[in-house]
Amino acid sequence: MAEIKDPENTLLMETTKGKVVIELFPDLAPGHVARIKELAREGAYDGVVFHRVIDGFMAQTGDVQYGKSGSSSFNTGRAGMGGSDKPDLKAEFSNMNHGRGTCSMARAQNPNSANSQFFICFDDASFLNRQYSVWGQVIEGMENVDKIKRGEPVQDPDKIVSMKVAADAN
Repeated sequence: MAEIKDPENTLLMETTKGKVVIELFPDLAPGHVARIKELAREGAYDGVVFHRVIDGFMAQTGDVQYGKSGSSSFNTGRAGMGGSDKPDLKAEFSNMNHGRGTCSMARAQNPNSANSQFFICFDDASFLNRQYSVWGQVIEGMENVDKIKRGEPVQDPDKIVSMKVAADAN
């Protein structure tokens, strides 16, 4: 188990493929880290599917509106089009490289349209640098991210079983 230096800025994500530990970067993207933690603490990500997974690129999830399995608004055809009931976030672009295990916010064309959706890079995706807000890095369980079922959209997708801030998980 990876050593957790800062439990308040570490996520424990249990997926249908296994556990993933993510270190958060509050200095790099304070607004995005605050939003991810807020949604995790509300249980908003629990049950949310990985709706867009591209081999050699990334696994996208986080649509708490249409991507939450078991909810009344769950719709695999619309997963990826929704967000949360919270306002969109102002971009926090940085020089951090989108490398393997990087966690970054998904958004629409407007740079200030990130809300709840995010993606985890499988491989180097440096072409995304300074265009998407990096907020974390997988520090353990990347082999489980690698096992997530591919597709656009994914048939019978994998999902986040639960996502908690480490400080709250006992």
